[in-house]
Amino acid sequence: MFVATYALWAAGTTVLWTYLPALAVLATGLAVAQLASLAHEVIHGHPFRSQVLSEALVFPATGLFIPYLRFKDTHLQHHNDAALTDPYDDPESNYCDPAVWARLPRVAQWVLRANNTLAGRVLIGPLVGTVIFLATDLTMALKGDRRVMLAWLLQVPALALVIGWLTSVGQMPVWGYLAAVYFGTALLKIRTYLEHRAHEAARARTVIVESRGPLSLLFLNNNFHVVHHMHPAAPWYWLPAMYAARKAHYQRRNEAYVYRSYAEVIRRHLFTPKDPVPHPLWPVYKGGDALDEPAELRGGAGIVEERHAGLIVARH
Repeated sequence: MFVATYALWAAGTTVLWTYLPALAVLATGLAVAQLASLAHEVIHGHPFRSQVLSEALVFPATGLFIPYLRFKDTHLQHHNDAALTDPYDDPESNYCDPAVWARLPRVAQWVLRANNTLAGRVLIGPLVGTVIFLATDLTMALKGDRRVMLAWLLQVPALALVIGWLTSVGQMPVWGYLAAVYFGTALLKIRTYLEHRAHEAARARTVIVESRGPLSLLFLNNNFHVVHHMHPAAPWYWLPAMYAARKAHYQRRNEAYVYRSYAEVIRRHLFTPKDPVPHPLWPVYKGGDALDEPAELRGGAGIVEERHAGLIVARH
């Protein structure tokens, strides 16, 4: 998978650009999205027992804007399932504290409402999410957060590898590569759009999309998201069989938060928001039974491919 994906990335930035620029952008974007999915697997301990060796496979910053270490740290926090969707304690939350929402300028509210439809998430979501992520990290770095500063320090050589390839071997110009990264990020937004919902029970906040099509492969079966959250150490190729073996169990656990396919997701939410931007069940309840699996079956937490366009605002 790594070899094929990097081969596609290399072809898209070289020979394809020379002859078919539009196809090159699409192919490179697909590779960027697939590498992000593979980075998720790396943080979960795959494909090698050596984490250092596995992380070397995803060291080049092909996605440009989010340091690998920041992916890792934010998703480790995200895997505290009791806090899922909390705009303060879940760094991947797409929700906003209602009090913060009420203070936002109308233009910002309009942008976030548009971003809360699937069409908006795909079209403007990569820009909205990246701007919020970069602004948040800049604020944390200026406040002296050394972990954030370390992540960005490591991003320098990771970016240098990509820039070096593009300027010495690649034929694709910078604007073409930026377009490819935007396209790849937009693809990932389809998956992350409804991975989690507002619900009183933490165990019912995580989705199942039963698709086994091309998007499922691109997302490395992370559409079986409740299975992933309950068994985060399981490799991607186990998830469909795990779901099929205990389908009723997983649907009971997440209270039937299920879509049959991504076609259904698109049909239902292309222009219709799944939830409002201000959290509808604020404050988020963090008690109860977030999971029902023994710790030894669940394994460690992990990382997602991209940071959602959540609002990180200090409490007052």
